[in-house]
Amino acid sequence: MKAAGGHLLRALVLVLFSALALQLFFLGRVAMMAVVDPQSTTFQRSEAWRLLTEKHQILWSQQWADDARISANLKRAVIASEDAGFADHSGVEWDALEKAWERNQKAEARVEKINEQIDKRAQKKALNDKPAAVTKPVVHAQPKVVGGSTITQQLAKNLFLGSERSLLRKAQEFVVTFMLEALLSKQRILEIYLNSVEWGEGVFGAEAAARHYFRVGANGLGVMQAAQLAVMLPAPKRFEKRPGSAYVVGRAGTVAARMGAVELP
Repeated sequence: MKAAGGHLLRALVLVLFSALALQLFFLGRVAMMAVVDPQSTTFQRSEAWRLLTEKHQILWSQQWADDARISANLKRAVIASEDAGFADHSGVEWDALEKAWERNQKAEARVEKINEQIDKRAQKKALNDKPAAVTKPVVHAQPKVVGGSTITQQLAKNLFLGSERSLLRKAQEFVVTFMLEALLSKQRILEIYLNSVEWGEGVFGAEAAARHYFRVGANGLGVMQAAQLAVMLPAPKRFEKRPGSAYVVGRAGTVAARMGAVELP
């Protein structure tokens, strides 16, 4: 019995030591970012691997642009669209997270009812069909999940974490977020975010996005161009197919109207 307890204690100590070592690793990486530009992120590396395995080639566009070479229009547009309180909060907007959680709970409840109806119709159809009939697989609806993440949280996730949804990953995201806010200035956080965020398949960072969509550098983006890029951020792979769609342009107009009130860090 004592031997089992000893093994359990050693395992617990090992887990705690490993967790601490991981946090120190993240802390060191974040501290280096105060003076060293990150070359890639976990998300970028996973995307490169996906492109290599699925398409057997990596078409990639990314070029670092220092803060001074990124248009103030883009900075204002992204803050207005993604995180209006960026200059003031400490990394996490708790009210936004609570509202997002409530909306997601309601969305999941609605989708659950819809899927119950789909299953009932499928069962009724299966009873009425002839035995030899080929039945199509049942396609269930998926809830539209909304996020309440700040720019700093998005950066934390992209830099070090995967895309899986779990309490443990979210907790780690909070820890890295507070590291970023403690060790880097808001200006530096925004600079790294704008240079690493995805703007389409294989298109990363403000410089690559500006040249890909508008044939200008990141420092030459106008108000509406910047606003359109900001609107694309939540779903870049979807919007890149029609970057000038009525939805993108309409949303960009709303973002552009908010940009004048944005305070830059």
